[in-house]
Amino acid sequence: MADPTGAVWRKSTRSGNGGNCVEVATNLLNSQGVVFVRDSKNPQGGLIAVTAAGWTAFTSSLRDGTLAQ
Repeated sequence: MADPTGAVWRKSTRSGNGGNCVEVATNLLNSQGVVFVRDSKNPQGGLIAVTAAGWTAFTSSLRDGTLAQ
C-alpha cells in the first residue's frame, strides 16, 4: 500500500485562483512507484495513488488533447 507520508504537494503554475485545482506529489515516485493526487480545495478529504505508467498516460493525453472531457 502506498504511503503519502513525506509527500511534497504542488499545483500547476498554470492554475488560477479559482480553487478548482488538483495537487500532485511526485517526490515519492522512485521509492513507491506512485504519484499522489488530491483536491486542492479539500486536502484532508482523501487522495489517490496513480502508478507511474498511469500518470504518464494521463499527462500525455492532456498534452496531445486525447483526454475526453
